[in-house]
Amino acid sequence: MSRPLRVEYLGALYHVIARGNAEPNIFLEDRDRRKFLVWLLDVCKTHNILCHAYCLMDNHYHLLLETLDANLSVAMRDLNGNYSQWFNVVHDRVGHLLQGRYKAFEIEKELYLMEVARYIVLNPVRAGLIDRPQDWKWSSYRATAGALRPPEWLHTAG
Repeated sequence: MSRPLRVEYLGALYHVIARGNAEPNIFLEDRDRRKFLVWLLDVCKTHNILCHAYCLMDNHYHLLLETLDANLSVAMRDLNGNYSQWFNVVHDRVGHLLQGRYKAFEIEKELYLMEVARYIVLNPVRAGLIDRPQDWKWSSYRATAGALRPPEWLHTAG
């Protein structure tokens, strides 16, 4: 049975989630998260994508992405493929890092943008890893709240 095609169009907004294969950690150390964010910057620039929010957990990640050119599949292929290859080389491993296809839930910008952005940055709080979202340095919370300068690829304007 073939996979259903993803709906892609100009200006589409997606909540994207990818998990580790069999749910192992996909980020073992800070260096891994930093490198993932470098790949995310590259994908945002190369594929004309706006990133509104992100959160890197240990065994999965969440992104809130807006595709200005209807190209989510190509962008995610690059992001997940480049990161997975780098991770496998650096950690001397082989095989799939990520479990199946990434999940991409289409979001209605006017109705759910802020709600989904909140959900994403509160992920480590809900997981019991921290008490306050500003304590998780691997999310967009502090940049969005104005506590630090947002990276060039993070789109903090509504």
